[in-house]
Amino acid sequence: MRDLPQISEAEFEVMKIVWKYAPISTNDITDRLMQTTSWSPKTIQTLIKRLVTKGALTYEKQSRMFVYTPMVKESEYISRESSTFLNRYYDGDITAMVSAYLKNDRLTEKDIAALRSLLSGNSEKGGDLND
Repeated sequence: MRDLPQISEAEFEVMKIVWKYAPISTNDITDRLMQTTSWSPKTIQTLIKRLVTKGALTYEKQSRMFVYTPMVKESEYISRESSTFLNRYYDGDITAMVSAYLKNDRLTEKDIAALRSLLSGNSEKGGDLND
């Protein structure tokens, strides 16, 4: 896996918007984040600039607007972060993680049914588990 930039929790919120709506302007990112956070436009612009500096986002100027696109694939980033979480908290043991969730009543019957379906190879989406 190639080196991916370290992205803070706040920066990740920006990335989620960009991944979903790219290419997207500064104003559109700001408008969307102001609906779900208490951040000021200046804070959002600072986060965007940090992501550009880290190489997570790129931009082009279209007339008087900056339009952003991700340089990091969402699936790659989430895969890395999932592995990091699993390794840090469960020594890489997925069974230990699922057991902890079961013991602490963190999984609903619906969650358990979905996991059974995935494990039996009958995903509701009908896709490959490696997508």
